[in-house]
Amino acid sequence: MSQSNMKFRGLFKLYLDTLQRRPYLVQAVQTGVLMGSGDLISQTFIERKHITKVDITRTLKFSSIGFFVGGPALRLWYGALYKYIGSSGKTVALKKVFIDQIMFAPLFLCGILSAVAALQGKDWTNIKSDLENNYIDVLKTNYCLWPWVQIVNFYYIPLQYQVLLVQVVALFWNTYLSWKTNKNSENIAIQK
Repeated sequence: MSQSNMKFRGLFKLYLDTLQRRPYLVQAVQTGVLMGSGDLISQTFIERKHITKVDITRTLKFSSIGFFVGGPALRLWYGALYKYIGSSGKTVALKKVFIDQIMFAPLFLCGILSAVAALQGKDWTNIKSDLENNYIDVLKTNYCLWPWVQIVNFYYIPLQYQVLLVQVVALFWNTYLSWKTNKNSENIAIQK
């Protein structure tokens, strides 16, 4: 076994051990990192900003939503689904996806969109306006992607890895959310 392979296995073992001991902390950190990464991808590849023009404050704010809200909420939610709905089988997976997409997704997305707008310094009137302009589009896009991801997640993936799988897919989702929640803000800033 190569030395780099041994180092990787050691890091992976450390990750698994820490995940078992401190699941909420690990989920918060990985969600924060991946939301921040999604924002950086949005700024550099979609918005075509040069790396020196990247808004680091925006990235840190987006990342903080993942750390303080997204990661802990997802871990708590998946734990509740596991506890109250079950852990295996096709019927259980389909029930989890249905409940996840009917109950959690609409509320979670509303919360995330509101948090982004609040961290952009918007008042309640502008937060409501942002929700009116973005929420339905984001929810529709959510329904095109996440039910399929969640079927795989709930049917094949053990509980302790479910947030990680979601966050790997969410790197692309976060890129979309960052672009969607900032495109109007950027246009307003340019017009001023």
